[in-house]
Amino acid sequence: MKGKYKQNAVVIRQEEIANDVYSLWVRADKVAREASAGQFVALYSRDGSRILPRPISICEIDETDSAIHLVYRVAGKGTSEFSKFRSGRHIEVMGPLGNGFPIKDKKAFIIGGGIGIPPMLQLAKQLKCDKQIILGYRDNQIFLADKFRKHGEQFIATEDGSVGTKGNVIDAIRENKLNADIIYACGPAPMLKAIKAYGEENQIETWISIEERMACGVGACLGCVCESKDKDPHSNVNNKRICKDGPVFLAQEVEI
Repeated sequence: MKGKYKQNAVVIRQEEIANDVYSLWVRADKVAREASAGQFVALYSRDGSRILPRPISICEIDETDSAIHLVYRVAGKGTSEFSKFRSGRHIEVMGPLGNGFPIKDKKAFIIGGGIGIPPMLQLAKQLKCDKQIILGYRDNQIFLADKFRKHGEQFIATEDGSVGTKGNVIDAIRENKLNADIIYACGPAPMLKAIKAYGEENQIETWISIEERMACGVGACLGCVCESKDKDPHSNVNNKRICKDGPVFLAQEVEI
């Protein structure tokens, strides 16, 4: 039976792979055994003044080595602390949390934008269908692109035009005349809003992973909610708890 665990994990290795973007491998056997693409973990600070954990999406799962790969951007004091961890350091981890992507055998778009790119790598590895991977970056710091290239046909969009299509992921899809039967996406809200509209316009089943600041990470505090089509039985209002009901949703179920 799948569940979530809180355990003392060990840092295997860490490196900076782009400006303020870090790649962190930790050995966390229970989490690695249960996790799937699209889920996340909560990392706890050693600083007593920072009680709440920081949610970080799972980038890769290595069951053989009982390890998980986390890629995150330094955005505050908590993630700044994590970026200084070196091999052998212990860190408290809770997970796997949330609901991941459904694995379906359909021709797929795998779309990631910015720091929403990392959680799409495990999905690219798990999906065995025909897949096209579309990644959106600000500039030529195309972190993780070499890893994605091993798992499907890859297309890149950059805001400044330094690599691939100049523009966003939708521009890349249109420029390359791509098509699919299902869309999986994670990234900033404007990107997800555009992808939802594109999916509706082209009648494509669309699954999105919503990025959001979280507090408890387990659905108790209602600190991370989004507007939903149906009423949530927990709160009896039209919302969904991103940490508990998501972070992955069928696009038509939520408002972005």
